[in-house]
Amino acid sequence: MFIMTLIMALFLALILALIPHIVWFFIFIISKIGGFHVSYTPFGWTALVLVLVCWLILAYGVFIGRWKLTVNTIDYQHSDIPAAFDGYKIVHISDLHLSTFNDNPKKLHQFVDKINSLEPDLVCFTGDLVTIGVAEAEPYLNDLRCIQARDGVVSVLGNHDFLLYARRFQDKTQQDAALDSLVRFQRDLLRWKLLRNENCIIQRGSDSITIIGVDNINNSKQGFRTINSGDLSKAAANTDGFRILLSHDPSHWSAEVVPNTDIQLTLSGHTHAAQFRIFGWSPAQWMFQHVDGLHEKEGQTLYINIGLGCTVPFRIGANPEITLIRLKK
Repeated sequence: MFIMTLIMALFLALILALIPHIVWFFIFIISKIGGFHVSYTPFGWTALVLVLVCWLILAYGVFIGRWKLTVNTIDYQHSDIPAAFDGYKIVHISDLHLSTFNDNPKKLHQFVDKINSLEPDLVCFTGDLVTIGVAEAEPYLNDLRCIQARDGVVSVLGNHDFLLYARRFQDKTQQDAALDSLVRFQRDLLRWKLLRNENCIIQRGSDSITIIGVDNINNSKQGFRTINSGDLSKAAANTDGFRILLSHDPSHWSAEVVPNTDIQLTLSGHTHAAQFRIFGWSPAQWMFQHVDGLHEKEGQTLYINIGLGCTVPFRIGANPEITLIRLKK
């Protein structure tokens, strides 16, 4: 990932350096026609300053921004929440992309400690454990197994978990075998309750809530084309009462969840807020209707967590996130 970041930084620096030179070239041509002199010096210094600023911002994103953890607390109130679940604490995390931590493994341990310090009743993980393969996850087995919650960890698969971006597979059989390894890693080694188009019930005395989980569902009208492996109808079959849907891609909410269901709360990830946000604006807004945070429509709610990991190792303004959701009757 660092090689990719370095190439991107060099390319961006080149573009910024060219801008003053292009401006100077056109002004130089005009000066020759108009018979006046234009000094190159201010344009040269401008190019140098732009390149230095670019490199300083990227250095911040790589060495500081991607580790600057934010904990967001949401009090979610709904009349359908059973009395026994009033005050129930859900920690929502997403998009670990575990190769993010290869150069600084202790940060994952610190993130896990922070999750545990919130004393959650349930941890919900909304996909993208890895970026290209299960081998990324194996060094972090012990850290991930340290996540503690009264009702355990419930997870779903994101687009990266289907290993779409690994080039080593010769055919789909190999890719499916690698996916099975990742599924077993979560279910057997981490002991997470991985929901693949299915649901589970959490009981408190005679009261209960239902957690529904779908494989990645891509809305081709938003974001970028990934994979459609989810089946919401199957996952939500025969469920009622207060329900929480885990669906990696937030575009699924506006495309299917709101029009076709009355599921009260949906938790998603995927966008990362493009790992760049300034004054509340993110480039992800060019691609997604909903980028981060809380959204409500027709009595239904979506929360988008912008992730703990990175696909490219930097974050500027879009800090890694842990969300604490407290259910209120």
